[in-house]
Amino acid sequence: MDDLFFGAASALWLGILTSISPCPLATNIAAISYIGRRVGKPQQVLSAGLLYTVGRSLTYLVLGVLLVSSLLEAPYLSHLLQKYMNKLLGPILLVAGMFMLELLKFGGSGSGISEKMQARVDRGGTWGAGLLGFVFALTFCPISAALFFGSLIPLAVSYQSEVYLPTLYGIGTALPVFIFALFIALGARSVGKAFDRITQIERWARWVTGLVFIGVGIYYTLRFIFGVIS
Repeated sequence: MDDLFFGAASALWLGILTSISPCPLATNIAAISYIGRRVGKPQQVLSAGLLYTVGRSLTYLVLGVLLVSSLLEAPYLSHLLQKYMNKLLGPILLVAGMFMLELLKFGGSGSGISEKMQARVDRGGTWGAGLLGFVFALTFCPISAALFFGSLIPLAVSYQSEVYLPTLYGIGTALPVFIFALFIALGARSVGKAFDRITQIERWARWVTGLVFIGVGIYYTLRFIFGVIS
């Protein structure tokens, strides 16, 4: 039970960390702007925020099911993962941590959305927020790709959870948008200040998590690859 709780908390935290990282944060600003256009109708604001959350969560759920189940159901590959997962986790966590500390970088922001897609979202009205969540969930950039493919998927494989952990990750990525939608619906005037505070703590949270990833990655590497730690 404790292990499952740790896995669930890790997946949710990875999702939240993804949502407040610079590139995904830009897409979330766009989502908040879209939802904010319905400021005069609180119920629609809340509905749009909820649909955006559902859209993102379902996208990561489908990706998680496809990727994790494919890895676990292939007999030979599943055997290799069970045998070498601990050895693979060390280097994977090291690389993911280095991306979060910006020691490794590669180009591409992944935050754009075409005018054609924007028009489709607008035609969808409140339901368009769900489509927006789906589209933005697929716009991977370096940090979000490292967190999803390099951290969440190995975590889900190790816990053999192709549904539960990816869903929690998706909820985490959309949680800030839903919270801001709630603030907007309630007429809160401190939305801008709260958003500024999130951007301020993002770097601190990312660096702490990156250092933890590197520390755990070093431990797994030394123990399961080099056998230095028993």
